[in-house]
This record gives sequence, structure tokens and C-alpha cells, in this order.
Amino acid sequence: MINIIIVLMLALVCFLTIHSSIKHFKGEGGCCGGGGGIIETKKTLSEPELGSKKISISGMTCDNCRIRVQNALNSIDGLSANVNLKKGTAILHFSKEISDDEIRKCIENAGYRLS
Repeated sequence: MINIIIVLMLALVCFLTIHSSIKHFKGEGGCCGGGGGIIETKKTLSEPELGSKKISISGMTCDNCRIRVQNALNSIDGLSANVNLKKGTAILHFSKEISDDEIRKCIENAGYRLS
């Protein structure tokens, strides 16, 4: 009887492990500690747009990563960002001059790299 209980418990652990791994590889899990609890902030510019640029970001592996980068970029005054996980890019719209170094530091502080 005890052997049956042990086998059932091991089977349950294996099932849960495989199930969470599948979610992780689909990009649905919290691979970077986010656990799906990160709130995405949308930002629009309050002043007229001076320009926009497209940048490449490496190191993002899931939607939590995308949201973390987007929120970090949107915290810069005068900048609105839209990050695309699949392409590894971000479209930046800005209403004032922002240095490339400031953008790079913001991305690196979030734990990712400007490519």
C-alpha cells in the first residue's frame, strides 16, 4: 500500500514538472521571476513627438521580460516605448532629446542588453 502511494506521489510531481516546463518553453511561465504578476504600463506622450527610433534588445525570453523592459523605458521622461518580444525590438517615440547612453543604461539596469 505504501509503495502505491509513493508511486502516485512521484507521478504527480513528474506531471507538474512537465506541465510547468511546457508553459515555460511557450513563454507563458515566469522564467525571470515575474510569475505573471508584473503590471504593464502603457504610456503616451503628453507633448508633441519629435521623432522615433527602433532599437534591438537581447536577453528577453518571455512576456514578463518584455513588460519589464517596456516599463523601464516608459519610466524615462519624454519617452514612450512599445516592446516586441518575438522580434526583440522596441519602438521608441520621444518628445525631447534622450541620449542613446541613457536608453542603454535603462535597458541594462532592467537586466537586458541593447544589441
